[in-house]
Amino acid sequence: MSNTLLNAEIERFGEIGIPGVSAAIATRKGVIWSHSAGFADLTDHVPMTQDHALGIGSITKTFVSVLVFQLVQEGRLTLEATPSSILGSSIVEGIANADSATIEQLMNHTAGVPSWEDDPAWIRDARGKNIEPPRTWDKYAPLDYIRGPGHPALFPAGQSFSYSNTNFTLLGLIIEHVTASSLQFELRRRIIEPLELTHTYLEGFEERDSIQLPRRYHYATDTFRQTAGIADSFCEQSHGLIDVTGSNLSVEWAAGGIVSSPRDLVRFGLALRDGKLLSTGMQDRMRTWISARPNADAGCGLFRFDTKDGFLNGHNGSVLGFTASFWWAETGDCVAAVLANVGSMHAGVIPAGASDVALNGNFPALARVHANRYT
Repeated sequence: MSNTLLNAEIERFGEIGIPGVSAAIATRKGVIWSHSAGFADLTDHVPMTQDHALGIGSITKTFVSVLVFQLVQEGRLTLEATPSSILGSSIVEGIANADSATIEQLMNHTAGVPSWEDDPAWIRDARGKNIEPPRTWDKYAPLDYIRGPGHPALFPAGQSFSYSNTNFTLLGLIIEHVTASSLQFELRRRIIEPLELTHTYLEGFEERDSIQLPRRYHYATDTFRQTAGIADSFCEQSHGLIDVTGSNLSVEWAAGGIVSSPRDLVRFGLALRDGKLLSTGMQDRMRTWISARPNADAGCGLFRFDTKDGFLNGHNGSVLGFTASFWWAETGDCVAAVLANVGSMHAGVIPAGASDVALNGNFPALARVHANRYT
């Protein structure tokens, strides 16, 4: 019965407005359920399947935070270091708080560094009317949108919470500086290959022609049209969507550029939860919670969601063309991931995204009931 209810819970979101959705649940016994619904391609009615990989958006930040903590474990990095002390003044010139915010504050978004994602020019250039879809963005390019006196610190480092993608661009550069290798190489060497994540890669910086991708859609609300605008190359679809296929996630890089699958994500979640990637001390530091948002506390690359079904540790993601959510329950043995080929950034009120499926409906309770059968 739980299989049927889980499948129906995923499928009903297609009726609300999500083009395609894919989900998986795992316990210590491995992946115990997966299901896909809706369409990978609305025009040709190609079904979404478990073979499709989708953008995971800011869940990328969890992967990057794991790398940071691994480098701390190895004695190659300290959480008290600042971007300026590691990268040098030339790279962080004009970036507010780059000389005072610590690595830990970057990870838990208390650094006070303004986010390039909030800059009006960046929104138009990277997601809106000025976008050049085939462009592969240089990893440094987004930083130029928040340099200088026009983008002052949001607050002194450590004194409040404000979510910032800039934090993770800086962390990606720090990882590359300390390891003297690329972020994609370190992700693959330390996480992707050891966990055998066959559908996971950093888009724009790795080529994975064998991995099947769906078409990408975005909610074209009045808010999106006013804030971002719509590029001439993006086709209008029915149900208030635009087709943004042809764009890529290189502009997000360490803040949101990973492509993956639900089955890969729950394997990653299991490994992180169960101490396969970090020591107990680093796990505890990662899960040092601070007040962030209503019903959500922030850790380092993680959030603690307070839901009607209990506390869930994980992260959501939203980029151009995709939304995503993954979590594990604080009690019991249940890890879940939901991905959708529709984006919601800058769109205001939307019908639904992956986080609505994963956190706000009946899915958490159904997932935990199903997982209990395997415990």
